[in-house]
Amino acid sequence: MTRSAAQVLVDQLHIQGVSRVFCVPGESYLAVLDALRDSGIKVTVCRNEGGAAMMAEAHGKVTGRPGICFVTRGPGATNASGGVHIAQQDSTPMILFAGQVETGNRGRGAFQEMDFGAVFGSMTKFTAEIDDPDRMAEYVAGAFTAAMSGRPGPVVLALPHDMLSRPSASKDAARVAVPETAPGAQAMAELEKLIAQSARPMLLLGGSRWNDEACTAILRFAQKFGIPVATSFRRAHLADALHPAYAGDLGLGPNPKLVARFKASDLVIVAGARLNELTAQGYTLLDIPDPQMKTVHVYPGAEEIGRVWRPHLAIHASPQAFAAALDNLSPPGPARDLTAAHQGYLDWSEQPVPQPGAVNLSEIMIWLRSHLSPDTILCNGAGNYAAWIHRFYRFRRFATQVAPICGFMGYGVPAAVAMQQLHPGRTVVALAGDGDFLMTGQEFATAVQYGLPIIVIVYDNGCYGTIRMHQEREYPGRVYGTDLVNPDFAAMARSFGGFGATVEKTEDFAPAFLAAQASRLPSILHVKFDAEGITPMTTLAAIRKKAMKA
Repeated sequence: MTRSAAQVLVDQLHIQGVSRVFCVPGESYLAVLDALRDSGIKVTVCRNEGGAAMMAEAHGKVTGRPGICFVTRGPGATNASGGVHIAQQDSTPMILFAGQVETGNRGRGAFQEMDFGAVFGSMTKFTAEIDDPDRMAEYVAGAFTAAMSGRPGPVVLALPHDMLSRPSASKDAARVAVPETAPGAQAMAELEKLIAQSARPMLLLGGSRWNDEACTAILRFAQKFGIPVATSFRRAHLADALHPAYAGDLGLGPNPKLVARFKASDLVIVAGARLNELTAQGYTLLDIPDPQMKTVHVYPGAEEIGRVWRPHLAIHASPQAFAAALDNLSPPGPARDLTAAHQGYLDWSEQPVPQPGAVNLSEIMIWLRSHLSPDTILCNGAGNYAAWIHRFYRFRRFATQVAPICGFMGYGVPAAVAMQQLHPGRTVVALAGDGDFLMTGQEFATAVQYGLPIIVIVYDNGCYGTIRMHQEREYPGRVYGTDLVNPDFAAMARSFGGFGATVEKTEDFAPAFLAAQASRLPSILHVKFDAEGITPMTTLAAIRKKAMKA
């Protein structure tokens, strides 16, 4: 029976195991919406294409298979570009399907027309426009393959309006399964030799293409060999924070002792991470292009190995295959003592630190880590407030930290919506700054629409805190363009049909959070804190004073 191209597309999503898509509806892909209606694939209708794309990216980040987003042409596609950028920077499999003008009007500057290759080509692994309905299955299968292979990333497929309704002779494609590239025996023998020769090795975990089994295997290896483990920026969920080998995360505001330990190591094994700017502390941890210590870089994309740093040993392998291969290695002797490295992490994160004002964010984060179950999922966007998450919260399980490595604001609420739909029985908490929240806060309405009991904690200091911090450092005392006037976020939650509470003292947080949980409604806790306490380690006044002396 002849199918429309739109029906073929939806059938391919079924074959690829897609159970949910995220979208903002548009007239340019009505044929797809119609095909989805009776497909059994669930559709999350969002309030902005940026939020929809971030939800799809979060879904792909956690599941390892592409998150799917549908948007309309022109404005819809450009709004969604933020999610595409996150997927590219964070190595996340994602596919954006975007409407396009009719094929007969291409090149005329038609209403909402855009050149998808020119707009998205630099931030995707593959961008194409499907003008032949008979090739629909081929393109969709190719998109899944590209999104998941090597270093995962986003794919954009443009769908001309008229093409979707045309009959298609396309045959269904098979479900895509990309290979887990395994390390060779010679490379693993060389790794074993390097470890035996090392006095101060370190293991750094990061990137995507992990699963729970791989994380367990690599920690087992680290304990067996006595190698301290660090995680890269916003990948703390790759290691149980209370595992005896865990030494902390390298990102913004890291433990100085961990940075010193990394610099003093004579062998660094980087598994899965690209070693981006934030993890590498502004590219200062390792000399470029030849690191000062021996390095082993394990990565699934050959194009990344040696691109910035030239490793002593390159291993082209996925994290899952590499972790499995580690069980075959034998330690050269008794395991090195891990006590100092792990204790250094515990000391750094155990106790709250002083903070100006009536609200202490370190005490709040410590309360959350003590009262939330290990399978709770924390989502956040970007801003200085996240420094308290990185330092004081302890991630215990794989895929419980969902945050943008690229530092994209507004990510937390959309990600929380996607995670609550993916894991309806688990607690999902979104943490956001005041400026951060209002970039995508309208997706709280999506949570209400679908009855998702996410808890959003909005940290309100009345400014774009990160920018204010840099402003005081570079232009001390000349504050301009960083102040914010905010609404009553708790009242906003109630107006949407959710639960809302305001927290103005540290001791008010726990009862407010418990009340939010008990409500079983989408909730917003509006936490007001003093902007003076800009990070866990310093204040605006201290930054300003230091800058004025310089």
